[in-house]
Amino acid sequence: MLEESKKYLGKVVKVIIDRPLATTHPKHGFVYMLNYGYIPNTISGDGEELDAYVIGVFEPKEEFEGEVIAVIHRTNDNDDKLVVVPKNKNYTDDQIRALTEFQEQFFESVIIR
Repeated sequence: MLEESKKYLGKVVKVIIDRPLATTHPKHGFVYMLNYGYIPNTISGDGEELDAYVIGVFEPKEEFEGEVIAVIHRTNDNDDKLVVVPKNKNYTDDQIRALTEFQEQFFESVIIR
């Protein structure tokens, strides 16, 4: 599904936030250190809608429109994650890794630009 995820690079997307900043994961108990959600009307490798991390927004949101600057491609899972930021913002791979570590620490991944 990486090819499907890569087509969003550089595009503006709307993210529906179902895990706002500072909420707790219902099953695994970790706290979301950023807004996390999905892109409506998409399908990811896990059969669910394509997930997205929203970076650079520091208050809980219900939805967010921003630019996809990267894809976190999990090499030991079939669930790619888009990295979405406010327009004209950018983050390095190291910054993306640090900001998504709370969840991505459990997976092996590469960052695709």
